[in-house]
Amino acid sequence: MRCSRISNKLCIIGASSKSDGKGFAMNRRDFFKHSAAGAAGVWAASAHPATASPKELPNILWITCEDIGPHLRCFGDSFAVTPHLDQLAAEGVRYTHAFSHAPVCAPARSGLITGIYPTSLGSHHMRSKAPLPSFVRCFTHYLREHGYCCSNNSKEDYNFDKPEDSWDESSRKAHWRNRTPGQPFFSVFNLTTTHEGQIRLSDDEFAERTRDLQPHERHAPEQTPIPPYHPDTPEFRKDWAQYHDLITVMDKEAGALLDALARDGLAENTIVFFFSDHGAGMSRCKRWLYDSGLHVPLIIRFPEKYRAMASAAPGAALDRLVGFVDFGPTVLSLAGVPIPEVMQGRAFLGPQAAAPRQYVYAGRDRMDERYDCVRAVRDARYKYIRNLMPHLSRGQFQEYMYHMPSMQAWARLAKEGRLEGAPALFMQDTKPVEELYDLEKDPHEVNNLAADPRHGETLARMRAALADWMRETHDLGLLPESEMHIRAQYSPYYALGKGRSFYELARDPNDYPLASLLAITGIADGAWPGEESLLAGLSHQDAAVRYWAILGLTQQPGEKPAWLEAVETRLGDPSPAVRCAAAALLHQIGHEGALNVLIRELKNSGEWVRLQAANIVDLMGPAARPALETFRRLLDDDNQYVVRVARHAVEMLEKADAS
Repeated sequence: MRCSRISNKLCIIGASSKSDGKGFAMNRRDFFKHSAAGAAGVWAASAHPATASPKELPNILWITCEDIGPHLRCFGDSFAVTPHLDQLAAEGVRYTHAFSHAPVCAPARSGLITGIYPTSLGSHHMRSKAPLPSFVRCFTHYLREHGYCCSNNSKEDYNFDKPEDSWDESSRKAHWRNRTPGQPFFSVFNLTTTHEGQIRLSDDEFAERTRDLQPHERHAPEQTPIPPYHPDTPEFRKDWAQYHDLITVMDKEAGALLDALARDGLAENTIVFFFSDHGAGMSRCKRWLYDSGLHVPLIIRFPEKYRAMASAAPGAALDRLVGFVDFGPTVLSLAGVPIPEVMQGRAFLGPQAAAPRQYVYAGRDRMDERYDCVRAVRDARYKYIRNLMPHLSRGQFQEYMYHMPSMQAWARLAKEGRLEGAPALFMQDTKPVEELYDLEKDPHEVNNLAADPRHGETLARMRAALADWMRETHDLGLLPESEMHIRAQYSPYYALGKGRSFYELARDPNDYPLASLLAITGIADGAWPGEESLLAGLSHQDAAVRYWAILGLTQQPGEKPAWLEAVETRLGDPSPAVRCAAAALLHQIGHEGALNVLIRELKNSGEWVRLQAANIVDLMGPAARPALETFRRLLDDDNQYVVRVARHAVEMLEKADAS
């Protein structure tokens, strides 16, 4: 394969996130007017990057790995054995405050490759296929238009079908060596060695996976540090030790790539990034909005000829806040390529670098088969978390997560009532509505300050920052997944055969009344509104508002609550998401017909309706016995996540029958 420049015709790009979000076309003059690229030092020969000599352009290499936090010696982890990455850090700059916007791979990669938050694209649920609007492209599209060869080896996992013009090559054979001689490249190598699934290999498989480690490079479980939020058990010690062993293996792989770059004579022409896709692949880390799930190591090395674009001298550490949506714009800035206005990230290097961020943001939504909705905002010192489904336990069963021996041990200790202190928090039946942490004093986020009046001003400021971000980015997390698909499919646009993306749907107030949704969930206030407002929400014209009104009432139980009759009417709601939510709430207070409503929804033609209903019924425990036969039929469902919930429910109910 030889890379070649794609058509130099400028693409259609989208409006700024501050506009109405509809796409628009820009001509060449307008496009470059919004960029400082013509003034960049590397583009001094030409005001139009596409005509510059390729030898003037920096090559850019991304070495990415999976499921690790900043557990490298160069980031202060004395237990780490990472000599190659430590050397890269000595030659480059460490960013000590770099964060993913999602604690799991696919939503994280969605924002990395587009520069747009997954909550704006509708790609926020784990393993989903969001339709992209025509004016959104992977940032590699713009690099290719300006002469770069773009290769990816090999993971994509973007939560959307990538446009065909995203890569010159994306495969396990993709390499910078496959480009046209002399052509500048952007090359990605995804190292999968440290993935969560590798930690829990069998002993024989793990020995084979780590066969190249010398005795002094291995990590003894008895010496392994255990974070305070985990119970100190043999299972956790073994899993954490193996996590560190895999990082050392990955360090060797990264070193081999850097050696290959040097052997090819390209090190002095290539800017190198190293980072992980989110935090550590351990329970309460991956999938959660604590720093343990979002904080990533980021190292950037500039060769001498491009060092003027570096933000500090080699070996330095910077505490500038950096988010994943900033990475794509930063690469474009370094390459002298204009940053499309539709991108929500901001460059932190190069001629188009923006002012430093005050905040980074993150979201947790459906994680494989289990629903949740959590948002977070972090500044240099504090983290604020808003749990919109506080009735769901952090430790609810999730099949893939529960394959981990340490997670199984944690659940067993919880069942036996043997947890106390910080390790008990994760396994509690419910979550607090709000969490606030002082990360300087409490880096592991185990001391929730949300109810401490001494931090009232900080709490209010962080609440407001989160509400502003959700409003400005048109956060789609307040639209139930089934509703999101229904509204995109049955829209006037669809009837005309044009279709509509979730991104565009979110910017139509008729289909997504964001102001009303922010009000009914009390995002700016940190709590749901009072019962009177929630009751009014039950009759709102929009189903999503009715849905969240019911979830708000879930926090106000009673033996015979005033809302009983109003919620009963929602069992016949036109929206399946509302019907499911109403049935879930009514079942909590012993309503006899609620389970039958949910069993009907288990047979719904909409896969995301079936998944919502399955989650609700599965959480009922033995009381779900009338749904057993329906769950058995769902073991053959087309949706793998419905199958996972059904499998758990069948096993639970059959075990209850046998006892």
